[in-house]
Parts: sequence; structure tokens; C-alpha cells
Amino acid sequence: MGADVLNVGGVSLETRRIGGDPARPTLVLLHEGLGSVSLWRDFPDQLAAVTGHPVLAFSRAGYGRSDPVDLPRPLDYMQREGRDVLPRLLDAAGLDRVVLVGHSDGASIALVHAGSSAGTRVEKVVVMAPHTFVEPICLTSIRAAREAYLNSDLRDRLQRHHGANTDCAFWGWNDSWLAPDFVHWDIRGFLPAVGVPVLVIQGQDDEYGTILQVDAIRGAVPGGAATLLLPDCGHSPHRDQPGAVLAAIGAFLR
Repeated sequence: MGADVLNVGGVSLETRRIGGDPARPTLVLLHEGLGSVSLWRDFPDQLAAVTGHPVLAFSRAGYGRSDPVDLPRPLDYMQREGRDVLPRLLDAAGLDRVVLVGHSDGASIALVHAGSSAGTRVEKVVVMAPHTFVEPICLTSIRAAREAYLNSDLRDRLQRHHGANTDCAFWGWNDSWLAPDFVHWDIRGFLPAVGVPVLVIQGQDDEYGTILQVDAIRGAVPGGAATLLLPDCGHSPHRDQPGAVLAAIGAFLR
């Protein structure tokens, strides 16, 4: 199935659904801070093929072909996405059993949702390169991204995926993370309420985070967390090590 639009509380969100066994929970993909439906590339198709589960990918407001948002974003935008927006999206999509698969900002949103009162439909959570608090390495890389956006072809490359939302997507993410008060952003308080199995996937060469993020999750979620630490892997495990990631998710879902 191809790209479509879902009305979520009066906001049009770009979506893509891939069929699978309807008796299995749907894998809901939550993209990174500069991501979109198209930036997942063929990962959703591979995930559906390996697991047999239906897959739903969507672009958050301000990304891809979804409606734009007003800037600046509130500094708790990930908490708002997890507690308020994602439940409405699941309602609009007619989903009552889901596995959340989040990358970077999307991983943080997944943990917020699963650790909130809204997360009753979640059966498992997969997080790749998650953020639970702000690390200096992350801010250094986000500053470098700003320079690249201003002085390289990064904006042109992102425009292929975000179109008219390109500046909204980039500055909504970059300005939020580099705001002086964002250093205090922290979602570790949600983790003790994540009462479902969790798989954490982290690249050992992640330029946006360290093993401290894995340790924070593993030490706080009630059942602990399965972990996969990947060598020769940066901030995007599903692109750098797709075979290992797909195998790990497939095993986790069985």
C-alpha cells in the first residue's frame, strides 16, 4: 500500500501502510528529528517481510508531506507527541494493538507514550538510538548539523523528502535542541511506568548519544530491557546495520 493522508484532530498527516497478518499487532514507526515517511526508505517493507506484521509509518506534523506547524516548537514537543498526538493517530488509524518502533526523537516519543496512561495499546517497544536526557555529544552534533544546513547541500537533500516543510522540519528540531533551556529536557521519569518488553538498539559509533542512554533505560524499565550494541554503526542502526536490526526485531517479536 502506498502513501496516504490521515486526519488526526484536524491535522493532515502523511502515512504509509504495509499489509501483514491482521491478527498481529501493527508496527508503528516513529521517525527521527529530521525524518519522514520517505526517509525510512525500504525499512518498513523489510520489516513487514521479516516479521509478518502490518506496518504503519507516518510523518509528524511539520515533516514530510504532513501539515506544517508553527515555530518555535515547545521544548516538550516529544512529550506532547507521545501523550497527546500519538493516541489520536492510533484512534484515527483504527489500531488497538501496536508495537512501537522508534528512532532517535521517535524513540523518545515511543518511551513517553508507553510510559504514560495513554499507552494501553502498546504490547512491545523497540527503540533505536534513543534519547532520554541531553548529552553534550548530542548537542555538539546538532550544532554541526546547523552548520551543514547553512553551508552544504543538506537542505537540498532534505527538501526531497520534506518539500515545503523543509525549513519547518529542520529549524523546529534544531532550534529546540539548541535552546538554552533544553539542556534540562529529561524523560527518564516515564521509564518506570513502561510495563511492556523493550528492545534497545544502539550503535557504538553513535554521534548523537552514548551507552548512558541504554543504561538509563535498562536500569529503569520494570522488566529491564533487551539490548543490541552494534559495532561499526552510527546514529541510524536500521541504515548502517539493517540485517542485524531486522534479525533482532524479528526475534524480539516472536
